[in-house]
Amino acid sequence: MKNKNLLQVLALGCAVVMLSACGSKSLDKAAQLAALKDQKAKLEAEIATLEKEVGGADGNAQRIKTVGLTEVSTGVFRHYIDLQGRVDAEENVSVTAKMPGTLTRILVKNGDIVKKGQLLAQIDDGVLMKSMAELEHQLATAEDIYNRQKSLWDQKIGTEVQFIQAKSQKEGLERSIATLKENLNQTRIYAPIGGSVDMVQLKTGQAISPGIPLCNIVNLSQLKIVGEVTEAYASKVRKGDVANVFFPDLNKEISVRVNYVGKTINPNTRTFTVECNMPSGSDYRANMVAVIKIIDYQNPKAIVVPVNLIQTAEDGEFVMVADKKDDKQAIARKVPVKQGGNYSGMVEIASGLKAGDYVISTGFQDVNNGETVAF
Repeated sequence: MKNKNLLQVLALGCAVVMLSACGSKSLDKAAQLAALKDQKAKLEAEIATLEKEVGGADGNAQRIKTVGLTEVSTGVFRHYIDLQGRVDAEENVSVTAKMPGTLTRILVKNGDIVKKGQLLAQIDDGVLMKSMAELEHQLATAEDIYNRQKSLWDQKIGTEVQFIQAKSQKEGLERSIATLKENLNQTRIYAPIGGSVDMVQLKTGQAISPGIPLCNIVNLSQLKIVGEVTEAYASKVRKGDVANVFFPDLNKEISVRVNYVGKTINPNTRTFTVECNMPSGSDYRANMVAVIKIIDYQNPKAIVVPVNLIQTAEDGEFVMVADKKDDKQAIARKVPVKQGGNYSGMVEIASGLKAGDYVISTGFQDVNNGETVAF
């Protein structure tokens, strides 16, 4: 068809040339001018028709844009509350002395496993031991006098006052010795719990007193994860909620449950405490960083699309979908949508899309409503 039209144009051109040549002999100039204008109008009409046909075919090919499509399906959508936490031990005790003094022996080192009540260190007890020896000598004398006075009193010899004084002297020394034994016991530092010795801070010969730690004892068999949640989620976090915990240092993730939710808001940070029990393991350390993700909402049959596919116009938010014409082309259609939850670059579509729809996932920015696209 195109070749035929081109031949017609060429023929008309030749006719114009011939007419011009013949007319110059037989017609006057006015007739020649009128004939040429008539032929010119016909040529221009033919040229315009050909340009429209040829240009239209090429233009349609250029205007059809190639896009990428993603089929919409239902799946699980979860929204998490993200917070940073730390590993803590249920039993993590700082060991200190009950009385001041100088350390004469330290019987443990970092990493030692100890039992509850095990002797850890000894404070200098020289002065107390001397006092004990003196009191024991005085008690021996007092007991001998008491026994003698008791024997005489039993025989009705002597006065009752003498017997009572001897008895009081003996019992007073016994009480003093008992008190001194308690003081001597406080010169020994015992393990308050069983566990692993950590951070031994003092050495033999250094002074210690109540409040100055000798070391820490950590029971790694009972670990927990502690985090602080902003008060905005106070109504969404509940005991028993599932939480995913990621340990960056170990590149490891575990699933646990929230077993404690604080009832008090910290006035300084406006947060409340949550705790999750966790399994014991040799890889975990007290105060290790843990990233906690608590599930506060989930929909098992949600329509979910990447959030970057959602566009905004004056009449609201929308996505571009494709209604397939055949295996190669489709009609682009603007579909208003309403968002639900949004997490980690994915958004739940509350309304507007259904399973089986084809969302234009690449090239959607350059596509207009009703436009034919290729895929």
